[in-house]
Amino acid sequence: MKIGIASDHRGVILKEKIKNHLKNYQITDYGTNSIESVDYPQYAYKIGEALQNKKIDLGILVCGTGIGMSIACNKVKGIRCAKVNDVEEAYLARSHNNANVIALGEKTKDYKEIIDTFLTTPFSFEEKHKRRVMMIDEYDN
Repeated sequence: MKIGIASDHRGVILKEKIKNHLKNYQITDYGTNSIESVDYPQYAYKIGEALQNKKIDLGILVCGTGIGMSIACNKVKGIRCAKVNDVEEAYLARSHNNANVIALGEKTKDYKEIIDTFLTTPFSFEEKHKRRVMMIDEYDN
């Protein structure tokens, strides 16, 4: 599985911890690699575009809160980025919403369990969830 990861300046430290945790995956780091201030949307777009172009299978974003990254990434057509705070949300984002990106805040404590859950949980394919995801995809301009 190919995983893309990106952060802004506030998420660099957690991003490096996540990369270290994911040694058994093929990881592509889309930046940033410095604590010097950057504009987070450009990094969120890189993950979204990498998914669109099938360079990665799933994406992980980290910024101060995860909110800005998730908003920006969801502007990319075909992206379903979920800002998650815990393991249950990571599970539901994949199982019910077929999220292809998650966004975390820099202070996320259970990041290992959250990431592992996100990467290993399949989409449920229950009819109601398929229908809802299809509605989102059809609305996507």
